[in-house]
Amino acid sequence: MRFCKALAAFALSVAAPAVATAQGAASDARQVDIAYEITFAGLSGFRIDVTAKFNGSTYDVESRTFKEGILRAVTMNYEGRNRAWGGFSTQGARPSAGSLSIIVGDKPRTWVAQYSGGTIQETHTPAYKPSPKNAITDEQRRGSLDPMSAALSVGLAGDTACDRTVQSNDGKRRIDILVRKIGTEPAATAGIPGAQGDVLVCEIFTKRIAGEFDEAPKEAETERERPMRIWLARMDQSQMRYPAKLEAQTGFGTIRGRILSFRERPLTPEESQAMRK
Repeated sequence: MRFCKALAAFALSVAAPAVATAQGAASDARQVDIAYEITFAGLSGFRIDVTAKFNGSTYDVESRTFKEGILRAVTMNYEGRNRAWGGFSTQGARPSAGSLSIIVGDKPRTWVAQYSGGTIQETHTPAYKPSPKNAITDEQRRGSLDPMSAALSVGLAGDTACDRTVQSNDGKRRIDILVRKIGTEPAATAGIPGAQGDVLVCEIFTKRIAGEFDEAPKEAETERERPMRIWLARMDQSQMRYPAKLEAQTGFGTIRGRILSFRERPLTPEESQAMRK
């Protein structure tokens, strides 16, 4: 698995359980903050901060992924932001829209997807016109979600989160993320401070569907044989499971991730009011 692919898969997964907690407490107006550290070959590399706000049946979730430490000092600038907002129904999340904003070096890219009546309206900044071989067809796009909204669909599955295929679309690439359960571990031996009960262990594979990819198709298919492994733990009194640890083997070393902090608080009256607008 390539470094960027492993990072993207983990970034997709970390936001989901925070929002899923809202389903069981729809009357609450609260905010959940989670911080993650990603190391690469033993060196500090990336940080992912997630903020999830919900008020009644409404949610608004944001994440920020950025480099830190030695990796930031010696490699190209990178920062990614994802956001998704919408509501809940008895069938789960009802996404209204999702967005991503990425800066690589000094080149920014922003993409917004708005959902209405089973259709997707996309806005690219700067304008994006793929070549015919890299275009995503309407059929390939159907049923897919932006990365953050796709993450919500996983989190709302609860204990069955590890047995599904997620259709993700970032405006340039349509991929399937295959999540498969491989077992459980006692929290006491999983190396996850604060975890309660057992820990769900899953593997994540990726499969390209269409779009613009840097590596050759043959290489990508080979990399699917080296999945990322993720540990989902209960961190509070709810039945929700939070991504708490990861490992991914790459051609350049091992990526490891861990949860740094988890906290929640009530929304202020001003924050609650802002979410209703």
